[in-house]
Amino acid sequence: ITCPGVVLKDKQQLYLSVFVLGKYKKTECVPAVFPLFFQERLLFEKAFANIVDPGDLVKLLEFDTAVLELIQLVPPVGKVLATYEENTRDFLFPDPKLTHGRRGLEREILMKRSPFFTGIAPKLRFSTTSLISDSLFSLGRSHIQ
Repeated sequence: ITCPGVVLKDKQQLYLSVFVLGKYKKTECVPAVFPLFFQERLLFEKAFANIVDPGDLVKLLEFDTAVLELIQLVPPVGKVLATYEENTRDFLFPDPKLTHGRRGLEREILMKRSPFFTGIAPKLRFSTTSLISDSLFSLGRSHIQ
């Protein structure tokens, strides 16, 4: 996460909270100095019962929301500094407006600043990889995972 020229008043550590496919994960904490480097892979898995057509899965993902939050550990519960929300379909399968990085396709998005955050909006650089696979229930019904 980059945010040129911004110095945080509070010095408590920060982490990135990610909510995708109904599951919540967070990164390890990093020092409160930009740029922030989260060198982690977060894995989200979900099985969708009774879906046999990938087109139906795409429609379902359009109604789900992916949420990313940059949070600083300011007592008592932490302070949300910036957020990003997008429907899960577009988050996982973006338009081909990507830049090629060393490790594949990378995306850059601007997060929305919260009232607690002064300065320009933070820019997040990340990549996603998605895998859709067929699997069978023990009852013989197929579903997409």
